[in-house]
Amino acid sequence: MFWLVASTIVAAGMAIGMIFVRLNAAKKPASVKKIILPPLFMSTGALMFIFPVFHIAWIQVLEAFFVGMIFSILLIKSSKFEVRDQDIFLVPSRAFPFILFGLLIVRIVIKLIIGSTISYGETSGMFFILAFGMIVTWRVSMLYQFLQLKKNALPNG
Repeated sequence: MFWLVASTIVAAGMAIGMIFVRLNAAKKPASVKKIILPPLFMSTGALMFIFPVFHIAWIQVLEAFFVGMIFSILLIKSSKFEVRDQDIFLVPSRAFPFILFGLLIVRIVIKLIIGSTISYGETSGMFFILAFGMIVTWRVSMLYQFLQLKKNALPNG
């Protein structure tokens, strides 16, 4: 029970952090680097799978990644760019904090359901894959939107 509560608190803290990062990001121009670095940094978390306690079956990897892709739809819908003074900026969405906390609540409920049938290590592995699938899908979509806007709206494309 301790690990469930602790991991939930950490996840809530990360969601709050993401809200502040997203609000600050809206003040500075977007770039390809700023879009692709977060998934790359997060990918280092896959080192957890070195340890047998976190191993999961390939079907669980696919399920978790697919659920992450579905969850990313809300993030994709709330991520828009605009051109200001020859730069591209991410437009802050008022719905973003609600979407993040809504996704957090859904993930907690799923974690409670799944956590009662599989080990904590497997649950952790699956939720890492879910989060990674969500952020990769979201960021690939953002990169596509950014590049399209850069090509079509800026004079030097």
